[in-house]
Amino acid sequence: MKLEFYPKFAIHYKTMAIELKIPSVGESVTQVTIAAWLKEDGDYVEMDEAVAELESDKATVELNAEKSGILKILIEEGEDVEIGVTVATIDTDAAAPEGTPAKAEAPEAAAPKAETPAPKAENPKETTSYATGTPSPAAGKILAEKGINTSAVHGTGKDGRITKYDAMMAEAGAMDYSTPAEPSRNQERQKMSNLRKTIARRLVSAKNETAMLTTFNEVNMQPIFDTRNKYKEQFREVHGVGLGFMSFFTRACALALQQYPKVNAFLDGEEMVMNDFVDVSIAVSSPKGLMVPVMRNVENMTMWEIEAEVKRLALKARDAKLTIPEMTGGTFTITNGGVFGSMLSTPIINPPQSAILGMHNIVERAVVENGNIVARPIMYVALSYDHRIIDGKESVGFLVTVKNYLENPETMLMGKDPMDVLMGL
Repeated sequence: MKLEFYPKFAIHYKTMAIELKIPSVGESVTQVTIAAWLKEDGDYVEMDEAVAELESDKATVELNAEKSGILKILIEEGEDVEIGVTVATIDTDAAAPEGTPAKAEAPEAAAPKAETPAPKAENPKETTSYATGTPSPAAGKILAEKGINTSAVHGTGKDGRITKYDAMMAEAGAMDYSTPAEPSRNQERQKMSNLRKTIARRLVSAKNETAMLTTFNEVNMQPIFDTRNKYKEQFREVHGVGLGFMSFFTRACALALQQYPKVNAFLDGEEMVMNDFVDVSIAVSSPKGLMVPVMRNVENMTMWEIEAEVKRLALKARDAKLTIPEMTGGTFTITNGGVFGSMLSTPIINPPQSAILGMHNIVERAVVENGNIVARPIMYVALSYDHRIIDGKESVGFLVTVKNYLENPETMLMGKDPMDVLMGL
């Protein structure tokens, strides 16, 4: 009896530590990079608290603690690890440090948190202001090395959190551009992230495996300016979102794609796949690189639904919270280089799609109207397309249709010319 009881007795008092393993983050993803540890080795972590950021070739996800306890980090930040590998352990028998509030005493509301002192200044769940934003571990390391005060850095992360991207921008802004006594000839090598490698591979593939051409046109944005100025306040009051340019362009493309279905199609081997739906991919810039989330069934969406969805996806991209399903699929892409000041460009197709529309900056230019030279806000637009599936007539016709909708927004919003509606045509 003693021999049988002794092992049970020993196991009962054995220190319990659970393993934190890399979870599956998507189909075909076999490896991720530990982008950043959000907690230090030896920190006490709560159950479900984010302890690390994992970067795959498709998205960035968080690794959460499965139990509360003391964290032991086994693999360093920046390392590539396979799915299923143990990267940390949590000692669940460890007691919480004194001063750590119980979960029942720490509701998620921001106001009570301000009254209860947080156990650590580095806690990413704290609500902070932009002026005193808490840096992520990676951002804190950069700022500390460069001697930059966190209060001087504008945090763009959730709740004003200072991201690694913010720290890099602050570092660039803090550089001394005066001529050095001895010119530098140093070089620095940086490891490409899985996401950056995937972007590079897909861009090269698109250039090499498609017969890509680009057609251009210009759009007089004055009618849209007038429409926005007239309705933007009422639009925001009724729908809770602003009336931006993206909803006009997305709506115009959705209507034009239904008239030119080949622009909304793609090649699969020797077959041409036609879609009776319009899923628009919106290219957005993020600290992690270019993200392309997808809006589904745009042909059935209203202007305010488009604006709300664009805002939601853009915020998730900024915070690196986009999921793989949200970036999968899409039948057509819109990219806006104008926000960075681009006047004209030839956007690269997003495979397996067959076309992409490039928006650019809006500049007042001299145009002729009714024989008179007047200044109008003009945007150059570009449509890159795969000539294997889309002919020149279709590509030009599609872009002209988009131009006509944008220059006559009332036609776009009603689906047809108001005079046709009035005449019952």
